[in-house]
Amino acid sequence: MKKVFLLLVVLLAVKIQAQENKWTLRACVDYAIENNITVKQSELDLKASELNKKDAIGNYLPSVNASGNHSWNVGLNQNITTGIYQNITTQYSSLGLNTNIDIYGGLRNLYQLNRARLDVLASQYKLDDMKDNIALMVANSFLQILFNKEQYKVLLNQYEISKEDLNRTNELVEVGSLPKGDLLEIQATIASQEQQIVNAENAILIAKIQLAQILLIKDYTTFDIVDTGYEVPNTFILDESPETIINKAKEARYDIKIAENNAEMAEYDLKMARSAYQPTLRGFLGYNTRASYSDQITGTELDPDNPTSTVQIGEVQSSGEPVIAQKENRIPVISGPDPLFDQFSVNDGYNYGFSLSIPIFNGFSVRNNVKRNKLNVDRSKYQLEQANLDIETNVYQAYNDAKGALKAYEAAQKTLLARKEAFDYSKERYNVGLLNAFDYNQSQSRFELAESEVVRTKYDYIFKLKVLEFYFGIPITDIN
Repeated sequence: MKKVFLLLVVLLAVKIQAQENKWTLRACVDYAIENNITVKQSELDLKASELNKKDAIGNYLPSVNASGNHSWNVGLNQNITTGIYQNITTQYSSLGLNTNIDIYGGLRNLYQLNRARLDVLASQYKLDDMKDNIALMVANSFLQILFNKEQYKVLLNQYEISKEDLNRTNELVEVGSLPKGDLLEIQATIASQEQQIVNAENAILIAKIQLAQILLIKDYTTFDIVDTGYEVPNTFILDESPETIINKAKEARYDIKIAENNAEMAEYDLKMARSAYQPTLRGFLGYNTRASYSDQITGTELDPDNPTSTVQIGEVQSSGEPVIAQKENRIPVISGPDPLFDQFSVNDGYNYGFSLSIPIFNGFSVRNNVKRNKLNVDRSKYQLEQANLDIETNVYQAYNDAKGALKAYEAAQKTLLARKEAFDYSKERYNVGLLNAFDYNQSQSRFELAESEVVRTKYDYIFKLKVLEFYFGIPITDIN
């Protein structure tokens, strides 16, 4: 008894674990949004837009750049100490610091910043729109699996009925109540149903693979979804008028928001293009210093080899005799260069001022750019108008599709009831020998078709309801 109890506990645990490994619609949507490559690319676009915004903010800040230079001059150079050209090597170092700031540029920086903010918003809208589209695609694939599984259950149920009919027919044939042809007819029906079951199994597998590929899951063999408890949801959406849903869609859907943002960005592009007509004023400030590694003359001294020399300083006017004087012969005193940092301190200097640029003629490039952006403004307005028209068309289409799907589902249910009664009646007549196997199989086939149609219209109606709710701004996270 204890072993039986433990076995039941293990089986229950295995069943619960298997159920836990199955994916719900919410889990599929969340996983797809998190891992879908297209969504990741849209997230990168958003990050790029945020960097563009930081660039636009940075345009308001001054630019600061430092520079340094050290050079060697090798060969025939003028000795800056003696002034004589010699084959020598000289070295120089220089340092600089420069800053520039835009004072006025036709308000281009302001327009660029506002455009960058809109671009970030547009990228966010595109990302959210991509997530919504992924959710809708996942829901469609999810419902396709449910439909295929329901279809498979219908086929299995009919297959079991046919096997029971086969046993019953076989007994009646053996006692001579029915001809053998009826038995062959039932056997052919069962063979056809077995083929349909195989096709249904393949359809389930293919649908699972398609959803797994959307989720980027490579283990197709163990992937499965929760397939119980899904009924037609109760919804208020069909009680709303199409006009109300359209107004809500224009507020909730990202297509309109993206088009509106694009139109505003086109306006700022035009303003930036027009700013090129205006002058630009920039301020600048620079600091520079330098140092030399050459020797320098620090003074003079008497030439020890020839301290004095006789030179004529004039002549006697009356006799023309020269006037002679003694002159000191002095030579320069050469020492090494001053310390490097002392030279940087002594040899520094500043420069500052303003730079004004006035556009006069640029080969029509500015004017053509303005015209080009005017065309983009008009194009973006048309795109916004088209987006509004598309929303209206899509909502009306989704509304009518949902209404039609509901009617088709209700009609399929009524047809199923009628076919069920007809099949039960045919089965009673067949069992007592008042109906041949061919007519009985025809009644059964119509009943099977009615069951399949109920399943098809059910999930078609559920999906179209979700599409309509999608336009109303209701997220796709569950079916019920």
